[in-house]
Amino acid sequence: MREALKEAEQARLKDEVPIGAVVVKDGEIIARAHNLRETTQQPTAHAELLAIEAACRAVGSFRLEDCTLYVTLEPCVMCSGAIVMSRVPLVVYGAPDPKGGTVDSLMHLLDTTEFNHRAEVVSGVLEEESSQILKDFFRELRQKKKHEKKERTSN
Repeated sequence: MREALKEAEQARLKDEVPIGAVVVKDGEIIARAHNLRETTQQPTAHAELLAIEAACRAVGSFRLEDCTLYVTLEPCVMCSGAIVMSRVPLVVYGAPDPKGGTVDSLMHLLDTTEFNHRAEVVSGVLEEESSQILKDFFRELRQKKKHEKKERTSN
């Protein structure tokens, strides 16, 4: 999870929402990624999705049956779908996402019996650190916007 937090920091340095993800197989990181939605202007450039895609390339298969996904924020519906489709058996996440999380918060997509695959979930790992980087980012963003608005009105 600490490596996922390093990825989140990389996102923050790019003015991206600081979410990071890594995929581990046999105790080794085979893929890492961070949010790139603003950079790429692509709504699908979530850390989890980018890490899953990189892991699939690394193993040469869309099946990540022996892998663990670590991510700093509870996955959304799109990323939960990618987890199911890539057959990731274990997802470890840091902070819950009460507005968009579909692992535990809004619904339980990774534990839906109607799908052909379910993932085990471990939540709250380094939750405080995962949550704090997001809080700091959005506080700084609000301050920046407030300062820009103040500058526009004073000119």
